[in-house]
Amino acid sequence: MTLLDAQPFDTAKSRRRKIRIAATILVVVVLAALAWMYRNWPEERCVDKFFSALEHQNYEIAYGIYFHDPTWLQHRQKYSQYTYADFYRDWGPGGEWGLVKSYRIYGSANTKGLASGGVVVEVVVNERSEHARMFVQKADKTLTVYPF
Repeated sequence: MTLLDAQPFDTAKSRRRKIRIAATILVVVVLAALAWMYRNWPEERCVDKFFSALEHQNYEIAYGIYFHDPTWLQHRQKYSQYTYADFYRDWGPGGEWGLVKSYRIYGSANTKGLASGGVVVEVVVNERSEHARMFVQKADKTLTVYPF
């Protein structure tokens, strides 16, 4: 076979190849963008469950979500540093945020430095201009108020 005996150029085959390459690149870019947008989704979901329990005034459930321990009633002594009474005083009707009537997740960001290994989730509570900032530990999904 010589150069003069070569097969004729197939434009349809070339077009299909280009379309496949472009579609693959587009899918990879879209998947990367979705992964970036939802990288903190598990932590945002924990905070959403927490504020949903507060909104429905299920303070015992909210306390369990706060420590990521739904069976906390069976071993209360484990949480002697921040008791349920302290939690109710902080998050109950007389707390800083009052009765939670509405909330929405405003955004989230990964932390660096002192509080590494976690996500700060910002929440708009009762349409107040000041936002609640919750810190979610990535390893065990426990919550705390972000101090900074």
